Amino acid sequence: MQQFLIKDLAKYEGQTITLQGWASNRRDSKGLYFIVLRDGTGWCQCVVSAESVSAEVFENCKQISLETSIEITGKIVKDEKQIGGFEVQAVDVKVIAVADEYPIAKKEHGVEFLMDKRHLWLRSQRQWSIMKIRNQIIFAIHKFFQSEGFVQMDAPLFTGNACEGTTNLFETEFYGDTAYLSQSGQLYGEAMAFAMGKIYTFGPTFRAEKSKTRRHLSEFWMIEPEMVFYDIYQNMDLIESFLRSVVTDVLENCSKELEFIGRDTSVLKNIVQEFPRLTYDEAVAIIKGEKDVNGKNSIKTLEADLAAVMAKIAEVNAVIAEREEKIKVPGMKKGEIGFNQAKIDKLKQELKDLEEESRNIPGWLESARNFTYGTDFGGSDETVLTRLFDVPVMVYNWPHEVKAFYLKRDPDNSHFARGVDVLAPEGYGEIVGGGERETDKDLLIGKINEHELPMEAFEWYLDLRRYGSVPHAGFGLGLERLVTWICKLPHVRESIPFPRMYGRLLP
Repeated sequence: MQQFLIKDLAKYEGQTITLQGWASNRRDSKGLYFIVLRDGTGWCQCVVSAESVSAEVFENCKQISLETSIEITGKIVKDEKQIGGFEVQAVDVKVIAVADEYPIAKKEHGVEFLMDKRHLWLRSQRQWSIMKIRNQIIFAIHKFFQSEGFVQMDAPLFTGNACEGTTNLFETEFYGDTAYLSQSGQLYGEAMAFAMGKIYTFGPTFRAEKSKTRRHLSEFWMIEPEMVFYDIYQNMDLIESFLRSVVTDVLENCSKELEFIGRDTSVLKNIVQEFPRLTYDEAVAIIKGEKDVNGKNSIKTLEADLAAVMAKIAEVNAVIAEREEKIKVPGMKKGEIGFNQAKIDKLKQELKDLEEESRNIPGWLESARNFTYGTDFGGSDETVLTRLFDVPVMVYNWPHEVKAFYLKRDPDNSHFARGVDVLAPEGYGEIVGGGERETDKDLLIGKINEHELPMEAFEWYLDLRRYGSVPHAGFGLGLERLVTWICKLPHVRESIPFPRMYGRLLP
């Protein structure tokens, strides 16, 4: 039997075909059932008329509850007003499995409830759209690197050494030896690049940070290219080309999904512009409000944003109160009550977001005013900086003390390491970290000792400098952070099918 899919309905306009899927909505009218069918490729409305199907079939439609699996045969009719642009005029309906009362209703649910029901939440159109975008990002990443002559290779997930220390690694036992779940495949990537020239790895990585911020996961996917005979500037050129290619690909292929989740794509379209490149010193001056960006000052901008948020909170509270008073008036029709309650629920969710921002901005202001030169950027610092830009920002030449041991010192000023962080705009912060690698064996040995790492675990890594060392560079991109920015999600947990984070191991 040929399988017909909702995404292909345009091919079958005017024809009678059979679709299989789940009822994501059902409403009744006199002599009619309106069923929204989803099949994993899309959604479409199916109209079941008492005049077009047998009395038995029509009667059976009564049992179709939310997420009941069904098979519908009908004629495909073009209708731009309907979801997907087509409607199915049913001639037969078969119930496969009647669903129990579905726990995720149309009303607003708390995040923790939805995370507990993640296995079901994935079926919603918003989550489906995010996963479609994630899939396109993954495909675009492979297309870019393959077209640029990179070889995909795989780094081990069990490692005997840490890439940047063991304080945030998951420790495990490996046949009697201590092992760690990999926090990065980068060191192995260097070895593979010395064999193949240009490589990239794409796999899961693990960080045991007890952090519950909107940016942190304990298990996430990393893309880590390594290139021989590259310096930091060639590395930054590649990063910029790479991000531009991926975002452009998503804009071209996921316009409907971006529209459905309400993503304003104007910022994403700015990806064609040149990325600002700031030294650490320049970035610090901007964060502290000592240097403006296109006439915008970080401190003054945050103060204005806080005032605007407080005004919006008062406005939303007033609208909620007005609608709640309307509902209390006797005689209001049930449909109108439902309409107003839905508006209230939506406004209350908006209010939660505004109240969170009203709590965050004062913290960002304090962090910006009191930033200590020579320290790494925290989430607040990245937020303050990137809110002033509408394209990704590159910050390079960092104090070597705050960066990984393997980064090359700047030959013009040994206080700095040739590292680069790419920060997404709109307050999203770091999505890429990378840099030029140290090529001098003796300097590496000194840094390994400085970071108090076990020398014996890095002898194989030092061999890369003993046998034909060359200039080389690379970077790591956190897939989920890129998905989060592209989709403008409030939290990274929506960017991966089943998030693993501090306090979350199930489902």
